[in-house]
Amino acid sequence: MTETQGPAHKRDMTRRKVILAGGAAVAAVGVGGSIAANAFAGETDAADRKSEAESCYRLTSETTEGPYYIDADKLRRDITEDKEGIPMVLRLKVIDAETCKPVRNAAVDIWHCDALGIYSGYESLSTGGGGGTPPSGAPTDQPSGTPTGAPPGGGGGGGHEEPTDDERYLRGTWKTDKHGSVEFRTIFPGWYRGRAVHIHTKVHVDGKWTDIGYEGGHTCHTGQFFFEEAAVIASGKVAPYSTSTTERTTLTEDTIYDQSGTTGGLLKLTYGKGRIAKGVIGSITMAVAPDETHDSTDTQPGASASTAS
Repeated sequence: MTETQGPAHKRDMTRRKVILAGGAAVAAVGVGGSIAANAFAGETDAADRKSEAESCYRLTSETTEGPYYIDADKLRRDITEDKEGIPMVLRLKVIDAETCKPVRNAAVDIWHCDALGIYSGYESLSTGGGGGTPPSGAPTDQPSGTPTGAPPGGGGGGGHEEPTDDERYLRGTWKTDKHGSVEFRTIFPGWYRGRAVHIHTKVHVDGKWTDIGYEGGHTCHTGQFFFEEAAVIASGKVAPYSTSTTERTTLTEDTIYDQSGTTGGLLKLTYGKGRIAKGVIGSITMAVAPDETHDSTDTQPGASASTAS
C-alpha cells in the first residue's frame, strides 16, 4: 500500500508555531559516535558551500508527508533524545531551483522512525503495524518475502493520524543559515513493512522567527530522503537493527521513491567501510520553488517534480 494524504490534513501555515525546546543538546548515542559527532561539531564544511560555482538543479521530487506528521513542536538540531542506533549527521542545503541561490531562514522539519521502525507520537500504531517487533535476525540484500498488510508509521493507509502519545524523539525543526544549510544529529533510521528506509522532511518559507519559534509562512517542499541498499544492509548487522525480523522493502521496490537518484531524495552517505557503527554522514541539496506551496496534498506517490530551467 502507498502513502496517501487526505484533504482534511492540509496545513494552514498561518497558524503554525514552533515551541522552543529547552535544555542542552543530547549527545549522540550508540556504539561509537566519532564520525557523526565530529561532523556535527564542525557544522557545514566549506566544500559544501559552493554558492558562487553552484549549478542549477531540477526541482527535488515532492512526496506525501505520511500519516504521522506532527506540526513542528521541537526547535532543535539534535533530535536523538535517548534512542539507540547508529549516530548520524544529516547535512541539508536548500536552494532556489530557478536561481540556485540559497534559501535563507527557512524552517526545515525532519522526522523518522527509530531503529526498530517505531514513530514517536504513534508508538502503539507503529508497533501494531509490524514495525518494532524485536526478535532476531538481520536483513539480507533481498527482502525476506513480499510485504503484506498495511505499513505502519508513514507508510500508507489513509490521511493524517492524530498522535497517540506524547513522545517526540527523532523529530525536530531548525532554520537554514545564510548558505541555505542546516544540520541535524539523529540516528540511522530502521525499517518497517512496506517501505524502504527513509526520512521525512518539510521546508517552510516566508514565516517569521520569533522568541517562541517560527510562525506563519507556507510549505514549499514536502519530501523524503532515501538510503542506498549497501548502507542499509550494513546497518542490519549492528544492534539494535540486527534484532528486527520485520520484512524489509528494498529501494527499488519502494512505492514512494521515484528512482531518480538525488532528485528523488537519495542521500550521499559517508561512513567507514566495515565501521558503519561509528557513524554516518548523510547529505543532499534540495532544490525548491519558494513561491509555490507543496504541502503533500498536491502530489502522488512516485511522481517526479518538474524540471527547472
